[in-house]
Amino acid sequence: MRVLVIGSGAREHALCVALAADPAVERLVCAPGNAGIAAVAQIEPVKATDPYAVAALARQVDAELVVIGPEAPLMAGVADMVREEGIPVFGPDAAAARIEGSKSFAKAVMSAARVPTAESRTCDDASQVAAALDLFGPPYVVKADGLAAGKGVVVTDDKAAALAHAQDCGRVVIEEFLDGPEVSLFVVADGTTALPLLPAQDFKRIGDGDTGPNTGGMGAYTPLGWLPEACVDEVMRDVVTPTLNDLASRGTPFVGVLYVGLAITSRGPRVIEFNARFGDPETQVVLAMLETPLAGLLFAAATGKLASHPPLAWRDGAAVTVVMASAGYPSGSRSGDVITGADQPGVLHAATARDEGGDLVTSGGRVLSVTGTGVDLAAARREAYEKLHRIHFDGAQYRADIAAKAEAAQAAVG
Repeated sequence: MRVLVIGSGAREHALCVALAADPAVERLVCAPGNAGIAAVAQIEPVKATDPYAVAALARQVDAELVVIGPEAPLMAGVADMVREEGIPVFGPDAAAARIEGSKSFAKAVMSAARVPTAESRTCDDASQVAAALDLFGPPYVVKADGLAAGKGVVVTDDKAAALAHAQDCGRVVIEEFLDGPEVSLFVVADGTTALPLLPAQDFKRIGDGDTGPNTGGMGAYTPLGWLPEACVDEVMRDVVTPTLNDLASRGTPFVGVLYVGLAITSRGPRVIEFNARFGDPETQVVLAMLETPLAGLLFAAATGKLASHPPLAWRDGAAVTVVMASAGYPSGSRSGDVITGADQPGVLHAATARDEGGDLVTSGGRVLSVTGTGVDLAAARREAYEKLHRIHFDGAQYRADIAAKAEAAQAAVG
């Protein structure tokens, strides 16, 4: 199978590593890719959000499957254009991708499908924002209505900060705060049938102990030993199936990964948000545990044949990934710092490049996802941090506590 992957982050690197390991894949191309992806796939300098350029590349490489990683190309209609060429695509059309591209649209779908979620108000001006903040009270949850690369949400007890974020964003969705730990569940869908992957948990705040501003994600782990076994079945029944049915009834069947962001509250699972693609950094740990060949799974979804796909197989043990970010992240980033020690298995590149001398250098905010696996969470954490401590670049920052609480909880009961 000839596969074209669209994107340039650690998520796409994880997808490419998994696809390259699939014996069914005879040619793997990634656009635009990064310095790490270049080791496992042919790199093509095509703009990911240009539907015409991506479709032309898919024809040029005679792709039999196109896998779209990030949300921006989906919203730009890249999947639509490639499908018009008759090429199977793993990723939703622009209309279905609005489940991520518009928080207000997602809320409308959840309301119609009676999905358990937070009460909310969509606000277009300062008076509406102030009224909604007073209605729900602190902690205040303010979400930009459109795409914000995982950083459009502010949760704060400071009303002035909530008001300021709303003013910066324009149209926003203001919600009641949901208590309880958060869970990310990826569901592979073909428009009709859906298969859940392993639940994972990510860490959004920049600092240890969940301190500091939100980021695109500083680490993740799977499996979640503390999550009730029946939770995934409950979410599939009460959230995923009605959501997919509602999207299909609107004439926009969802093909790809539906990312269900959940809060496991005292009242049961509640949806925080939907995304229309694999999450980053959770993909790095989920795919590390997937034993089923990835290309066949994604092709089955892209061609409407998930119902006949064999049950998914998972490796024993656990996986942990820790993100190394550049100086200044998340308010900014620094590029050009030389990276050493990154040539290890499980080190997935996000913002990396080669300078004129051929050295590996930083090229953005989240630079690397350092992934470890092991027989249990403690072993996976140990491997991830051992790898990380062999990597160096100026200004590197990372969290030292990824999955630490979960490891301690497992040790206490085991």
